[in-house]
Amino acid sequence: MTSRLIQIAGAGLSGSVLARQLAEAGFEVTVYETRDHVAGNCHTERDADTGVMVHRYGPHIFHTSDCEVWDYVNQFASFQPYKHRVRAKAGGQVYSLPINLGTINQFYGTAMSPAEAESFIAGQAVRISDPQSFEDLALAMVGPDLYRTFFKGYTEKHWGRSPRELPASILKRLPMRFNYDDAYFDHTWQGLPTGGYTAMVEAMLDHPRITLKLLARLTRADQISGGHVFWSGPLDAYFDYELGRLAYRTLDFQTERVVGDFQGCPVMNYCDPEVPYTRITEHKHFSPWEHHADTIVTRETSRACEPDDIPYYPVRLVEEKAMLSNYVRRAAQTQAITFVGRLGTYRYLDMDVCIREALTTASAFLEAEAQGQILGPFLSDPL
Repeated sequence: MTSRLIQIAGAGLSGSVLARQLAEAGFEVTVYETRDHVAGNCHTERDADTGVMVHRYGPHIFHTSDCEVWDYVNQFASFQPYKHRVRAKAGGQVYSLPINLGTINQFYGTAMSPAEAESFIAGQAVRISDPQSFEDLALAMVGPDLYRTFFKGYTEKHWGRSPRELPASILKRLPMRFNYDDAYFDHTWQGLPTGGYTAMVEAMLDHPRITLKLLARLTRADQISGGHVFWSGPLDAYFDYELGRLAYRTLDFQTERVVGDFQGCPVMNYCDPEVPYTRITEHKHFSPWEHHADTIVTRETSRACEPDDIPYYPVRLVEEKAMLSNYVRRAAQTQAITFVGRLGTYRYLDMDVCIREALTTASAFLEAEAQGQILGPFLSDPL
């Protein structure tokens, strides 16, 4: 058994998977978490009054085509099959998202076949040879009508910027279908943990060689000589924001209890720009295997992240990437610390990717240890 001590900042998915893997390999691991709970932004808790499982920081659906990741999470929780479906309100109508054949036919008042719809949308699309911005790609995909209705207002509210300023890569996450499949994701395995994500992460951290410290912040002064740190908190926070603050969008949540069924679906997007919030979540619809007479709904509004806010979405535009580059160079001068996860690498990552990268990082660390080497600050270039 090794005596090397491991310190981990953050008890979200990245930090908790690393803690479990390294504890099982014989390391003594201390996990520091600034909040009063584990699981980070995928934290779930049961409402005492209604019994509804609430996604406190917004909806999180587990979806992956990575067999190893799926097998891994199923060690710590039982999953119920769940196919996520989203509806969108726009111009006084309710549509299904992502845009599919049903959305197209409803919007245009037609009854087109898949081939007819594909040909029709191709005729609507704006010919842009190399779309670089979100707006360019949307116009090239769906044309101006669908772009203005479903993407423009929602995107401006969510990002606080014109879609002309945003990279096309943001839109590439959302599929478009010429059939009636309205499932939001098309991964092989999709589901939700029966007891919630927090119970799953608590099970990951339930190991005799893991010490969990809630409401505790790991600082550079706390680093143990001869140990190794895995930092899943904000990259700029590790350096006390010496080079400035990386820009994020944060979310404000307004939650209320309602009698009965509020909207009939788990998530309703609000695409019209005059509606201040971006979406409403109705939490009980994430657990269709449960039955609740009352319901809990949460309105979600996006804004620029301030120093005391929880960061959610990295902005990653030109100015932020320049600052990120400076922090990456600063990190290259450190020893015995590796930056991981969404915040540590300043990237938007789905849950399964966080877990995959944490498993890969743990393996890389163990290999470096076996060779008498020190794992570097990043496994891959975050730029």
